Amino acid sequence: MSANLSALEQHLGTRSYVEGYTPSQADVHVYKAIAAPVPSTCPHVARWYSHITSYSAEFDTLPGSSTAGQTFTQTASAEGSAPAAAEEEEEIDLFGEDEEEDAEAERIKAERVAAYNVKKANKPKTIAKSVVTLEVKPWDDETDMKALEDSVRSIDMEGLVWGASKLVAIGYGIKKLQITLVVVDELISLDDLQEKIAEFEDYIQSTDIAAMQKL
Repeated sequence: MSANLSALEQHLGTRSYVEGYTPSQADVHVYKAIAAPVPSTCPHVARWYSHITSYSAEFDTLPGSSTAGQTFTQTASAEGSAPAAAEEEEEIDLFGEDEEEDAEAERIKAERVAAYNVKKANKPKTIAKSVVTLEVKPWDDETDMKALEDSVRSIDMEGLVWGASKLVAIGYGIKKLQITLVVVDELISLDDLQEKIAEFEDYIQSTDIAAMQKL
């Protein structure tokens, strides 16, 4: 066998097709470049050749391109010429072996898919967080705003981090507390948080969400 036909024989020893798991233009390209191979010399090529022959009516519609098959066609066309008539008529169970190799290819494919799914399942999940600007209004200008803020910050919940704050004038000498917080969306309900803040009724009249942005 020439180097290229030898490479084709070795290649098809572990595969059913020149490229992929179904017949393609790569198979058509190589098929047209060689003569019927000698089964005793190139058993794998002969099996493949007989199998691809069954698709001859579909050659023009098979997917893919001939690029993958060019490696085997430069000198392979001179090899594998038809043997004597007696050898040509020899009956060989080509498709039984082909079915076994197809099953092996499907098994390998299934193993790879399973491994990918395991890897995907073990990938760390992204934790969704939000930055929230909360406004807390006191009852009047006599409310102790430091005590109000200390009360708000005393709320400790999993997934809640208090940030910077400032007092913002709203008129008549009254100032509201504007405070930033970061929450883990799955763990913190802003409605529940506002209800907890409202429990400090000696200082707090109401709360509002002034802004919210996903991280």
